[in-house]
Amino acid sequence: MSFIQIIEARTKNFDELRALDAEWEQATEGKRTLQRSLLTRDRNDPDHYVIVAFFDSYESAMENSSLPETAAFAEKYAALADGPMVFQDLDVLDDRS
Repeated sequence: MSFIQIIEARTKNFDELRALDAEWEQATEGKRTLQRSLLTRDRNDPDHYVIVAFFDSYESAMENSSLPETAAFAEKYAALADGPMVFQDLDVLDDRS
């Protein structure tokens, strides 16, 4: 079953976070199980960001989360964020185009 994770974060350090994300992508090339992601910004609150991450399954998401590079990324990300990240783990029950 497909799986998505919604991650909400607040930060004033957007450029630093984008650079950190690029580092993670390079470091996890060929290892990560992330299939697709969307980075969005709240029009009414420009320091509020929402990431939608797509995985083949919950298990593949957990495999991605357990990569040492992901743990290091999360630690650095948390240092740049204005508060804790909020995660929602969602099984995809129906996907229509």
